[in-house]
Order: sequence, then structure tokens, then C-alpha cells
Amino acid sequence: MPELAPKYDPAAIESRIYQSWADADVFGASNTSERDPYVIVIPLPNVTAALHMGHGLNHTIQDLLIRFERMRGREVLWLPGTDHAGIATQNVVERQVAAEGQTRHDLGREAFVERVWAHVDQTGGAILEQMKAAGSSCDWSRTQFTLDDHYYHAVMRSFVSLYKDGLIYRGHRVIHWCPRCLTSLSDEEAEFRERDDHLYYIKYLI
Repeated sequence: MPELAPKYDPAAIESRIYQSWADADVFGASNTSERDPYVIVIPLPNVTAALHMGHGLNHTIQDLLIRFERMRGREVLWLPGTDHAGIATQNVVERQVAAEGQTRHDLGREAFVERVWAHVDQTGGAILEQMKAAGSSCDWSRTQFTLDDHYYHAVMRSFVSLYKDGLIYRGHRVIHWCPRCLTSLSDEEAEFRERDDHLYYIKYLI
């Protein structure tokens, strides 16, 4: 009889079990199945860093739903992937470069882009491995990255289609602007805070 370990070693046990699931393709989904489909597209984690507790909570809830519907006999797909995160990833790499006493301008465009891709390769792979270590039952054969060619072209086709339908147009608007990056920012990238201030009245001559 094998001797029991003095304490539970999840890395030694869970990785073996997870690999057996992957080998048996229990997480895969068939697009020709006649069963009722159930699909969750994972909110793509940014490749700025490793996963945090918020991801852990979010992924656990999704995995619970996925496994429940799989047990009910539906054709289940949990689609994994990562997001290049644009400006957020650039800022992370710029801080790394600044710690070396340089700026992105010192490196030049090509060298800086190489640094960003190196960071994406490192963190993106780490994120997916973290999800596997947590037991996430995704169909890894369908893993997406937002700068993959087919993904990028699909977004461009959608954008052009929306433009032709008149749903995207150019206009003058008040926007968030980063004076350091010299680019516009979305509401999600802006940090809001309340403060007491003056209320001004402006009289217009008409």
C-alpha cells in the first residue's frame, strides 16, 4: 500500500487529473452536435500581468455554470483567450523600461514593440497556465488572442459594416485625453474622483 504524503500536494495530484481530462477531450465542443448549445466567451484577461483574485472569482462562477450545463447534457463551449489591452500593456512595459533608465523613445519604435510582444508572450502564456492550474474547463483548442489575424480582421469587418450602416461616425465630442501618451482614453481607462469645486455661469451674447 502506498504511503500517504504528510500533507496534500495539489500540484502533484491536480495536474495529473487535469491532464487526464484534457487527454480525454472532455472540455471540447462540437459545432456539428445536435445537442442544445451553451456557450460562454470568457471576458478576456488583459496580458498586463498575472491573474488576480477578481479573475479567480469570475472564472469560478463561469466554470460552475459551464460544468453544470455540461452535466445536463448540453453541448458546452467555454471559449478562452487573452486581450492585448493596448494602452494598459504599453504602460506596464514603459514602466519596466523606465526602471532601466530609458524611455520608449530611447528604444525606438521597433525595439519597443519587440519588448511589448515579449511581455505579451510571457504574461499571456502564464495567464492560460494559471487558468489550467485552477481547473478551468475551457476548450483550449479554440484559444483566442485579440491580435490574432483572423480575430483582428473580424473586428475590422464589423467596424466597416457598422460604418456603412451609419452607426459609426466622426463628430466633435469631449473626450478623455492623456497628455503623456498623447492619445484618447476610454471611460474604463480614466480614473474618476469627486471633489468640491466652483460652479461657473457663462453669459453668451446672442
